[in-house]
Amino acid sequence: MEMTIHRSALSGSLQAPSSKSYTHRALFCSALAKGESKLYSPLLCDDTLASSQALSKIGAVTDWKDESANVIGSGRLKKPVEAISCGESATTLRFMTAICAAMSHEVNITGGPSLLRRPVNDLALALQEIGASCVSEQGYPPVRVKGPIKGGSVNIPGNVSSQYISALLLAAPLAEMPVEIHVRGRVESKSYVRMTLDMQARFGVHVEASDDFTDFRIRGQAYSPSSVTIERDWSSAAFLLAGGIIVGKKVGIRGLVQETLQADRCVLKIIEQMKGQVSLESDSVTVEGSRLEALEVDVSDCPDLFPAICALCAAADGVSTIRGIRRLRIKESDRVLAMSSGLREMGIRTVESGDLLTIRGGSPHKAVINPHRDHRIAMAFATLGLCASEVTILDAECVGKSYPSFWSDLESLGAKVTAR
Repeated sequence: MEMTIHRSALSGSLQAPSSKSYTHRALFCSALAKGESKLYSPLLCDDTLASSQALSKIGAVTDWKDESANVIGSGRLKKPVEAISCGESATTLRFMTAICAAMSHEVNITGGPSLLRRPVNDLALALQEIGASCVSEQGYPPVRVKGPIKGGSVNIPGNVSSQYISALLLAAPLAEMPVEIHVRGRVESKSYVRMTLDMQARFGVHVEASDDFTDFRIRGQAYSPSSVTIERDWSSAAFLLAGGIIVGKKVGIRGLVQETLQADRCVLKIIEQMKGQVSLESDSVTVEGSRLEALEVDVSDCPDLFPAICALCAAADGVSTIRGIRRLRIKESDRVLAMSSGLREMGIRTVESGDLLTIRGGSPHKAVINPHRDHRIAMAFATLGLCASEVTILDAECVGKSYPSFWSDLESLGAKVTAR
């Protein structure tokens, strides 16, 4: 499917979609608990559906409803009868790899084409350190894993993927003996680890953690069923806020909790640094079209914001510098290459140099954009397309990975969008 965005202004308000990251974690904790858990306002998208389907292979049953999901966990991990596919979800892949390492049966875990390019080597080595067998294809899926996890001490780098740490935290309570996790170097995307600990606590699992999140100790525990409400997603809302700032009259996004562990709330600070107009209420954010100034920003702890920030910088006056982009080359696409090449297609000058990208703001023009089947790349260029004469996004359905209603939500705010 192709979507063409025509020059148009946004106005009005809508409710932000629910958090994909929190929904993943709630699904896994529910599946590991014995009994029924209730999730209110979960996000149903390609990635979270991949998690619920993968978890069904080891005994969990998820009943998706309009505004909720019931998850029934057996309390015991069931041997899957076939390989477990994780679709294109890296979170599902890494969490499932660790959880299945607690089983005494060999489990094969695989996924779609882009997922087979997502690294798992450091997680595999960590699982081996605490007693499981984990074999991958030169550090990439498919993965063969067999437990049990015996326990003990494990070391893992903090600058590759916070999902490795979260995966170990989720699986560690199932180990035969206590597990100690030691993180080498700075923990990047620390907020996602906090979100994991927060969700585990809601399901009755306690983790001892150092203040800097470099050391964790987890004793054997059982997950307990729970009822949780999933927060709205700052990551997805960032694209709507960016659109409102670039070409908005007044755009309000409801349901965004101000006191949140989600790192991507820092999009507000970034907009304010760029002199964008923002007003806050208890659970909503309103932005207005603004003349933006260039900025310097480090996205090491908020990598999912990178595409939206690129769109803002492309519409700003002056040259912006975005640092901390190294890990963005191993996401659904090489996001640095995808954004810089797409921006150049729209007449915006960019320069890549090591761990930074510079963007000279200007007047984006008509282009056809290949998002490389990356949901966040597609949404970023849709946002920027609002101030260009016409931008066509190929494979536009890829937004279903995290935000299935993105195109209809954009239209509801006044965007002129045509599908083909």
